[in-house]
Amino acid sequence: MTASPAPAALTARAQEVAPEIITDILTLVRQETSSYDLAALAEGLDLLRELAVHRLGQPDHEHRHPGGECGDTLTLTYTGTGSGHVMLVGHYDTVWPTGTLADWEQPEPDGDGRDRLSAPGIFDMKTGLAQGIWALKLARETGTVLPTVTFLFNGDEEIGSLSSRPVIEQVAQKVDVTLVLEPTAHGAVKTGRKGTGIFEVTATGVEAHAGLAPQDGASAITALSEFVVAAAGVAAPDKGTTINTGLIKGGTATNVVAGWATASVDIRVSSQAEQDRVDAELDAIDVSDPRVRIKVDHAWNRPPMTLNAASAPLLDLAREVAREQGRQELPTASVGGASDANFVAALGLPVLCGMGAVGDGAHAQGEFIHPDTVPAQTALVAGLLIRLANPLRG
Repeated sequence: MTASPAPAALTARAQEVAPEIITDILTLVRQETSSYDLAALAEGLDLLRELAVHRLGQPDHEHRHPGGECGDTLTLTYTGTGSGHVMLVGHYDTVWPTGTLADWEQPEPDGDGRDRLSAPGIFDMKTGLAQGIWALKLARETGTVLPTVTFLFNGDEEIGSLSSRPVIEQVAQKVDVTLVLEPTAHGAVKTGRKGTGIFEVTATGVEAHAGLAPQDGASAITALSEFVVAAAGVAAPDKGTTINTGLIKGGTATNVVAGWATASVDIRVSSQAEQDRVDAELDAIDVSDPRVRIKVDHAWNRPPMTLNAASAPLLDLAREVAREQGRQELPTASVGGASDANFVAALGLPVLCGMGAVGDGAHAQGEFIHPDTVPAQTALVAGLLIRLANPLRG
């Protein structure tokens, strides 16, 4: 690792260019990028690439990985002068349907008069994308030795990183560390995230006329209702395990005993042990009518993320950089949501998440950032890049 040159100057420079960084943030959010709008995603990725090239020049290597039914994944590599290699990860897709921006309203300042800037996806996570690009730009301006930096921009994180996960895992195994530009937890770095699963439960019963021969039927809806209640009992909030059945559908008509029903169940766990327990206990659930068959599709999307041994030295370094830049502390947090950092942590590789925006309201109407935090967050990532010019040794 190399010493960080003039931390105060780096922070001051970030403050000086803050209006330009915010302009880039607004440029990104004005291009809507719903996870389900492939045309909008393509335009958004083109715009993001143009922004990176505008601020950093042409990359030394780039590859656009087709996403199929998902947004494409783009990797841009800028060769450094040091032996280190860092991946900066950010997703450009958002949960917001195309057209949301037209009716979006700006919030009033906080009670203490602090400004808030709001737009679909501005917090989760287009601010992080712009800050990451500017972090490398500011680090370059110092003239010091820098690592090779690979940006990975994916367009399917909000729907599970279905096509981008293999790319993320492949690149993560080639670099020294990964920094994920997801939003902070009120300024805290995210060192713990829950594992997530979306299970599809299918009940297959026996149809019959509800008036003439109800006894001949076996209601899939009734059986599925029993399963859902039992599944809720498998949750263990004290262990960080939550189970929520968010969608149910089934049957063909009100006068027909339902022959089919399905449920989509969101599951969050904090450990592999809890994941194993949930799997076993859901499979063990019985329903009262043996004529109904229950099938559980165990679809775990992301493994739990914890602060692994490889990531602990990276966190120590981030805290050191923050202190050099005048922060009293760099707090950490464990959160219920998952991110692409989960994949990297599960490989036992060094990763920090939540290196992006400071604000609130992810996935909620009125999500916002505090624009006055943009310089400090950008400088933090820039300072880390400088210190990672050579591979991190724990």
